[in-house]
Amino acid sequence: MRTIDKRLTAKLADVLKKRAPTLTLPFDARCKSRLAATLDNGEEVALVMPRGTVLADGDMLVADDGGFVRVVAAAEDVLIVRAPSVRLLTRAAYHLGNRHTPVEVGAEYLKLEADPVLEDMLKRLGVLVAHESQPFQPETGAYGGGHKHGHDETFSEDYALAQKVFDEHHGHDHDHSSCGHDHSHDHSHDHGHHHHGHAHR
Repeated sequence: MRTIDKRLTAKLADVLKKRAPTLTLPFDARCKSRLAATLDNGEEVALVMPRGTVLADGDMLVADDGGFVRVVAAAEDVLIVRAPSVRLLTRAAYHLGNRHTPVEVGAEYLKLEADPVLEDMLKRLGVLVAHESQPFQPETGAYGGGHKHGHDETFSEDYALAQKVFDEHHGHDHDHSSCGHDHSHDHSHDHGHHHHGHAHR
């Protein structure tokens, strides 16, 4: 039985990637550093990775005989969360983060493992929740192998980053005008300064 014990950091030629046998694993298996697994061609292998390794779709692994294996993220039962407003989606992300739930953060969606309790919470928050079968690749920063205790510090960084991404995707104007601050500024600047362009709001 071959042992797979390294992740390749160097870039590999596409032809070698395509030729490599694949190992299709759901997210929870991609977080385990010790695993007996079966390649998609039926070969039994032992996965022995450094502690804290989280394998991602497309990662190339090296077996003890020098052969390559390509990781594929398996489709699994997930909830896709979408929302009519950035604020609602960000709020859902915040509540999920408080529960230390692994979440894949997209530009316009959140994805998490199907869970009836969380689904109920999300629906009460007013976001749209759909069941789908898709690969699940959550943010790994906060879950480095599941042994770190710094969830909270990483969460606040992730949250700030999420807001920055939302700003870039949705433009600063929407965000700020929706929280009502602009109007108070407008009146103080408006006296006789219409040519500054406040009128287009």
